[in-house]
Amino acid sequence: MNILKKIGCGILSFLFALNAAAQNVEVALSASIDLPIDNPANKGKLQIHEIIIKGNKKTKGYIILREMQFKAGDSISISALNKSFQLARQQIYNTTLFHEVAIELAMISAFQINIIVTVKERWYIFPAPQFQPVDRSLNEWLVKYKGDLSRVNYGAKFEHNNFSGRKDPLQIYLLNGYTKNLSFSYLQPYSNNALNQGFGIGGGFSENREVAYKTSSDNKILFYTKNNFVKKNAFGNVSFRLQKGILNRHLFNLTYSRITISDSILSSLFNPNYFNTNSNTSGLIDFNYTYQYTNVNNAAYALKGVTSYVTVSKRGVGFTGGTNRFYVEATYNKFWAYAHNWYTSLQVMGNIKLPFEQPYFNQKAIGYGNSNLRGLEYYVIDGVAFGILKSTLKKKLFSVKIPMPFTSSIIPSLPFSIFAKTYADIGYCYNKKKYDTNLNNRFLYTGGFGIDILTLYDICLKIEYSFNQLGQHSLFFETR
Repeated sequence: MNILKKIGCGILSFLFALNAAAQNVEVALSASIDLPIDNPANKGKLQIHEIIIKGNKKTKGYIILREMQFKAGDSISISALNKSFQLARQQIYNTTLFHEVAIELAMISAFQINIIVTVKERWYIFPAPQFQPVDRSLNEWLVKYKGDLSRVNYGAKFEHNNFSGRKDPLQIYLLNGYTKNLSFSYLQPYSNNALNQGFGIGGGFSENREVAYKTSSDNKILFYTKNNFVKKNAFGNVSFRLQKGILNRHLFNLTYSRITISDSILSSLFNPNYFNTNSNTSGLIDFNYTYQYTNVNNAAYALKGVTSYVTVSKRGVGFTGGTNRFYVEATYNKFWAYAHNWYTSLQVMGNIKLPFEQPYFNQKAIGYGNSNLRGLEYYVIDGVAFGILKSTLKKKLFSVKIPMPFTSSIIPSLPFSIFAKTYADIGYCYNKKKYDTNLNNRFLYTGGFGIDILTLYDICLKIEYSFNQLGQHSLFFETR
């Protein structure tokens, strides 16, 4: 265990040293722009006469223009051209509406230019059959439950990621099997003429045959399971979105949920602290505010740049008792790119819930969603406050495009990029002593190495071999 700890600390020290040495490294996102040396415009600025959009069949042109930090009539200094074009290309690509984005310059006079933006649209409509394990991860379903086919949901999912051509996703789920899920959501991010305000609506109903009623002393989820449904949840939500610039956005969300669980779960045999009330039904009102900042080369798989967010959330109308909760969560991600396809990244995230006396229903912390340590995937650590630091060093091995066996303007080829990586994570999760488990209130550290396979539509397959402070090691799979 001491060796593991030294290895983890050594990797972290190495990454910090690399980060310090790379502050001035720049990696271009697009080809450089060459202007004639004798052009008089080189001594000053170039005025944008027109921005021409090509290749957009579904997407409205003004949605593409909205992502660019300049407009027709603006002037750009020669020294800022490359940087401006790189940022514009990055922002358009990060809408996730296009396979490819190219920005070119066309001189129309000594002092005026046209900017030509050429895009290749993705396929936006996905009516697809569904086959989904109900467990927290594919690895847990395959290893812990041996790929048990009874623990899957099946049905249909309809997604349209650009419903009206305004980057407005529509989702409809019709799932049956181990759980039932009937739900829909629609987001219109640019609903006003200025394209800086938007809204969202959603709702649905679900039923579950099992409920996570407690976490064991060795940090495993304990389930209350019956052949019939033991949990029901009906919910609806509305949201408001404000985005005046291209890198910052503000999100406001109001959700009402009504959750009913089996009476037996609240007995002393299972967990009377599940809701922190004597009722097996809880009506939850959640209000969330989130600030997001995104400035990376690829929002789905970043290699350079910065992302961050801060969420402030209030559950319930009171401040203590029942399921009332106030929490603040923040994440900061920094990505560095070096020569010869080397990359590093650091992720810092944390969360605190008030008051510290929380029902089990509100105690999810490490091991849920993206709040995890690589190497502790089989464990959950509940708590009212946690912090995580994740560091990664990776090398791009190669990229290849495999031609499709049939002619397609939508998918002309199948791209693959392969990255090798090593990583080290540390964390800490606090909970009150009466809820203490083996991994609460102690320093946590993990490490490992693996491969990322990035392909069409930013789908990423992660294959990782990880170690943890418990002396355990295992192979993990994840898809995103």
